[in-house]
Amino acid sequence: MTATRRPGRNHLFVPGPTNIPDRVLRAMMVPSEDHRSVDFPKLVKPLLEDTKKIFGSTDGTVLLFPSSGTGIWESALSNTLSRGDKVLTSRFGQFSHLWVDMAQRLGLDVIVQDEEWGTGINPARIEEALRADKNHEIKAVMAVHNETATGVTSDIGAVRKAIDAAGHPALLFVDGISSIGSLPFKATEWKVDCAIAGSQKGFMLPAGLGLICISPKALKVAEGGTGGNNDRLAHVYFAWADHLKQNPGGYFPYTPSLPLLYGLREALACVAEEGLENVYHRHHVLAEATRQAVAAWGLKPCAKEAKWNSDTVTAIVVPEGIDAAKIIKHAYERYNLALGAGLSQVAGKVFRIGHLGDLNELSLLGAIAGAEMAMLDNGVKVTPGSGVAAASSYLRENPLSKA
Repeated sequence: MTATRRPGRNHLFVPGPTNIPDRVLRAMMVPSEDHRSVDFPKLVKPLLEDTKKIFGSTDGTVLLFPSSGTGIWESALSNTLSRGDKVLTSRFGQFSHLWVDMAQRLGLDVIVQDEEWGTGINPARIEEALRADKNHEIKAVMAVHNETATGVTSDIGAVRKAIDAAGHPALLFVDGISSIGSLPFKATEWKVDCAIAGSQKGFMLPAGLGLICISPKALKVAEGGTGGNNDRLAHVYFAWADHLKQNPGGYFPYTPSLPLLYGLREALACVAEEGLENVYHRHHVLAEATRQAVAAWGLKPCAKEAKWNSDTVTAIVVPEGIDAAKIIKHAYERYNLALGAGLSQVAGKVFRIGHLGDLNELSLLGAIAGAEMAMLDNGVKVTPGSGVAAASSYLRENPLSKA
């Protein structure tokens, strides 16, 4: 008889959605309540203020939308730009490609700087393009901080320096969906005008809550428009103005997702108790342990150089003649392990281990062991136990907490 029950838990190691702490799950088990009640602001006001710390912002305004990260992308563009506006962006992975596609479909004129997959943003090219834009027709620079398709993190501080060196007034939009809450992010220091996050990554929540931190400069632009009111990109559900009217009182312009708000409160408490710097350190240690395993297998990450390595996801290139999709399918069906698939240009060429969110040493070692077994079962000639040994040796020498 074929078994219909799979004992044990599913081991979730895609780069999002991530594992949710049990205490956060319990916090979301709440009855319905009146989101117009006099008590509701006690929940909302602290959330809007405390979330700013995760963005590294002291002067920004946080808005929370019942949405995926894609919706917040659209919010950033549609509230600040007008039809035909020029925007500049680097494209080096599936998610930077999708942002280009969205901007074009919204009616923006997108200047694309293509970079090799496995690398990231080239600040020198950004600066060159902005210096050449003598009439300041480019209204925004769009940057993906962490490209999950290839396991690449770009230097947003360097992008800001490039914009400033060119003396250009363009807004800086940053997709931090797979970085914010896991990697150091400094919205105020880097002068990020729209920082975009999603609940299902570093915030350790289910998908469905979109978060954006908006600079005073971007708010001012949103109030005035860049090409005249008649040209402004249309926005209704994602309108900032409606939130800005209601949020100061502790309310929303339409029905919020109550469980996600309560979950966010508990997730922020988890981060505060661990300490944000410890969160960043833990992610780096777990990522480096994964990279140690990859090296011990005799394989390479998709990231072309160490400077591009992501601390939230590692994309692992499989040998020629091996189909990474089969490894992923086998890992799930045989070992109940969910690994990330290769996307677009790297489909079938890589599998991804997500190491972000609510994870520790033993969680990660389980994923490395499962990936190792799935590779062996599919003809990848790695030494059994090599990846686990390398990762565990590194983890024993490098505690997850700095304290």
